[in-house]
Amino acid sequence: MAVPVLEVSNLRTSFHTEEGMLCAVDGVSFTVEAGHTLGIVGESGCGKSVTSLSILKLLPRRTARIEQGSSVKLKGEELTTKSNRAMCDIRGNKIAMIFQDSMTSLNPVLTIEKQMVETFLTHQKIKKDEARRRSVEMLRKVGIPSPELRIGQYPHQLSGGMRQRVMIAMALSCSPDLLIADEPTTALDVTVQAQILELMQQLKQDFNTAILLITHDMGIVAGMADHILVMYSGYVMEYADTKSLFSRPLHPYTEGLLQSIPRLDQRVEELHVIQGVVPSLLHLPPYCVFAERCPYAGKICFRKRPDLFKAGDAQVRCFRHSAEWDGPV
Repeated sequence: MAVPVLEVSNLRTSFHTEEGMLCAVDGVSFTVEAGHTLGIVGESGCGKSVTSLSILKLLPRRTARIEQGSSVKLKGEELTTKSNRAMCDIRGNKIAMIFQDSMTSLNPVLTIEKQMVETFLTHQKIKKDEARRRSVEMLRKVGIPSPELRIGQYPHQLSGGMRQRVMIAMALSCSPDLLIADEPTTALDVTVQAQILELMQQLKQDFNTAILLITHDMGIVAGMADHILVMYSGYVMEYADTKSLFSRPLHPYTEGLLQSIPRLDQRVEELHVIQGVVPSLLHLPPYCVFAERCPYAGKICFRKRPDLFKAGDAQVRCFRHSAEWDGPV
């Protein structure tokens, strides 16, 4: 059996705050295979981006820590125990990341050439002329017109779509085993968004890269992901293959997210809204974190927190799928 490109087990990431320790990611586990895409979805603040930054160990050292017992393996190699110097050899080389805002991710005072060539010179033993040639070729592969001209320009001279393509080109320069895309289509219009998603699909096929796609847009993961991880308040609520999750969601939170998506075949006055608010991570209740917003909450939901239960090939954190379920309140 092939070793997964990425294997995350019981990941717990905490932050030290003035009010105490805040656990932003609690017990997250998943795998990503080569040539496959895992989508991580959920509301803002649910722990999606912290999960990706934990994998790369890009968290602030003074305030954040990955708790003992957490495991992040890249092709069987443990990353949580590696030094920062060792991680520098992995970031951009074996694991690449596309950040949310391409304008703030690219250095505004450096040309595209300077920023792309640096990636090759840092991770591959080649000369500057060869690095430039490869950079131009990568820009051509991601569909940027006149790459010989564009490579000499600054980020502000490119459109939002072009900047995002540059970010993807930089991320794929060293043919990484894993590509982490954190909201890669943020602030792009729908036409450019479709082009970027199509580009990522094509590059995944060409390079057999594993992709971790982080988004709050259920429509994007429907067309991109092979499996979906639904997060809420730092916990995994549901983990299933895409087809099963969309045809038969198991968790009430997943159900609410899907109901909030506009549909072309239905005419409604108002979109569905999940009632209530997300609890503070500093003051999570000692019972199910979704219970107070859940339309199906039972008596046991207000007594203790559920574990992840097996439901066929899927996993779900809901008592309704366990032998402990004792009916609604």
